[in-house]
Amino acid sequence: MIPGFQDVMLPLLTFASDGQDHSMADAVEALAHQFNLTPEERAELLPSGRQPRFTNRVYWAGTYLRKTKLLEAAGRGRIRITPRGLEALAGKPARVDLTYLAQFPELDEFRSATNAKPFKSPPPALPEDQTPEEAIEQLHVSVTETLRGDLLARIKESPPAFFEQLVVDLLVAMGYGGSRADAGRAVGQSGDGGIDGIIKEDALGLDAVYLQAKRWENTVGRPVVQAFAGSLDGARARKGVLISTSNFSAEARDYVRIIEKRIVLIDGEELTNLLVQHGVGVSERARYLVYRLDEEYFGQ
Repeated sequence: MIPGFQDVMLPLLTFASDGQDHSMADAVEALAHQFNLTPEERAELLPSGRQPRFTNRVYWAGTYLRKTKLLEAAGRGRIRITPRGLEALAGKPARVDLTYLAQFPELDEFRSATNAKPFKSPPPALPEDQTPEEAIEQLHVSVTETLRGDLLARIKESPPAFFEQLVVDLLVAMGYGGSRADAGRAVGQSGDGGIDGIIKEDALGLDAVYLQAKRWENTVGRPVVQAFAGSLDGARARKGVLISTSNFSAEARDYVRIIEKRIVLIDGEELTNLLVQHGVGVSERARYLVYRLDEEYFGQ
């Protein structure tokens, strides 16, 4: 189990207790070993995919220890313990966390700075094992999951023709089909074989991708996928995309892995992910940027 950032504070302070300068990278490695983290735990990323979760927690533990002057910066990405930090360790604390750090006035100053105007009230308390960055990302995940649920519900309520056009709009937004007009004219023109549309794979139309869009509630099984593969045979096509608002059985997914044709299965969950990612059927409401100190800029 990955320890919370408050669980990391005392081990990080102890790691620096020799009075030498240490890199944060070395601290992350030493603490990962101390907590017996598995390779999978070390590699686990934040929802954004931009940083390992454990690394983020160690860095935030270091931030709080520096703000309360138990540690200090010692150059680019490096830390050293302070006399206050050594004094704290001499007291043999059982745990160093935000409650322990509250004895230092700098913690209130740090919190006041991060909660400064224009905010009219302090944010809710963070879960003990989450850093502020993790809390922001978790809120983003929660908002996005709600949006995806709303998207799928609206798609299921819409007429079949709208769903087919939505699929084309998505593929165009992903870079297929040349123009929307070209792609749109292909929808429904095949007229047989269970193919709902044909879209250019690239702007020049060097190859075509055949589409089938199923607005279903039940799991899509292997027979449906096999029938679609047969439709591709009839059209002498090699590539197809089968999109459903429900999900696909394990047998259906196994089938597309063993056949020669390239068929991509997109279920309701992946469909809504792609719609949000490529801005189809959704509009941007707000954007927040999270910055961190550039150690290289200030480093010597």
